Amino acid sequence: MKITVSLIIPVYNAEKTLDRCIESIQSQTFTDWEIILIDDGSQDKSADICDKYAISDTRIHVFHQKNGGVSSARNTGIRTAKGQYLMFIDSDDTIEVTFLADYIAAIQSMKADVVV
Repeated sequence: MKITVSLIIPVYNAEKTLDRCIESIQSQTFTDWEIILIDDGSQDKSADICDKYAISDTRIHVFHQKNGGVSSARNTGIRTAKGQYLMFIDSDDTIEVTFLADYIAAIQSMKADVVV
């Protein structure tokens, strides 16, 4: 499977928002993506939620680590990403259904190295 975008999501005690975040990515019109969830030592049910999604969708990968902060979690995601492009999303974010399609279109049309 081709992976165009690796979405890196640091997760820390996000049980109230994590489902909504992941499901907004799963509903994208653009499907050549992987989600990398980094459970950064959560003390709530976030780790279980991450594992549940990884079991049900092969595009979702989970890494559990001791709490090291958001930068440490993002670095773990960067090291494991397989996509051509990287995107950081927070565990309390949601994205519109065409967000990734628009993101890739912007990169390609502008020959951009970075899209903000």
